[in-house]
Order: sequence, then structure tokens, then C-alpha cells
Amino acid sequence: MNSDNDLQIAGDILEVTHLLRPPGEHPATIAEFVGLARSIAADRSQWEHLVRYDATTRWYHRLRTGPGYEVWLLSWVPGQGSGPHDHGPSSGVLTVLEGTLTERTRDTTRVLTAGAQRVFAPGYAHEVLNTALEPAVSLHVYYPGLTEMPMLPQTRLRSADGTPTAPSCEAHTETGGGARPVTA
Repeated sequence: MNSDNDLQIAGDILEVTHLLRPPGEHPATIAEFVGLARSIAADRSQWEHLVRYDATTRWYHRLRTGPGYEVWLLSWVPGQGSGPHDHGPSSGVLTVLEGTLTERTRDTTRVLTAGAQRVFAPGYAHEVLNTALEPAVSLHVYYPGLTEMPMLPQTRLRSADGTPTAPSCEAHTETGGGARPVTA
């Protein structure tokens, strides 16, 4: 199971820029998936015209698929959040395209502004929220494609001293489009 301690041991790949190469035709490594997310983020013409905002639920759109991976575009109006969850057997890259999102894990709260990226392995539990006053847009790359996203009880995101690190919220399942929705 991945944790922030894994990053303390191995280091954060996003801080080792010489390892981040442009993605090939079919990305296969974490560095290449990070590169894919960065290249899509940099080319607003690929995603800007697709973004929609929905006050009742987070909006999402599958932007691209490739051999074993999916790329999703999400929008978040103020107050919307994913609820605590993990990504089953999928690894991922979360990239903030516009606005500000807050990521909460068991031990950490991070404010992610436009351009920020997070990389995670299977079993990584977190909650993503828009606690700002402006809408946000994010890009999510999953490998393998997201087939499950177990929602977790709030107690899974409590700090070591037992205090909650995320506000109480109800887990929900989004519908539409036929494909399993991606959250964060």
C-alpha cells in the first residue's frame, strides 16, 4: 500500500525533472504518464472547450484512452469534493489545470494550484475538494484504466492523533455516460 512514507524513501518523481521525458506514442512509465499529463495541460485546445460546470455533481469527461490507460477531465465548483477513496489497482497522475484544489490524506493536507501534480500508486487513499471560491479543472491519468474506486469511511482519513483531516461528507456515485466515472 502506498503512503507518504514511500515518497520519503524513494523521493518525489515530480522533483526529479530530468527523469520526466515527453510521452511516447504509448506511455508506459510513471514519468511518461506525468509527461502526458503535462503535455495535455499545456495544450488548452485539447480540453478547454470541453469543460462544463455542474452545481449538482462534479462533471467529468473521458478525454483519451490508450493501451491500458485513460485520461479524464473533471470540473469542480466551490464546495464539491470526491469523498475519501482509493483507486483500486490503478496508479495515477492528478494535474490541476485551473483553480485550486485541496488534497487530504491520512497525514497531510495539500493545496494544489494550477500546474501542481500528484502521483499515486494503487491503494493510495485521499480526498480531493474544491475549498476555494472559484471553480477548478483537473486532469487525471489512470493506469490501468480506472475499474474501481472504493469509497472509504471518513475514519480512514484521520490523523495519527485521531482528529479528522477531512470534513464530514456523504460518499456518492455519479452516473451518466455509461463508463465508470472517474473522480480523483
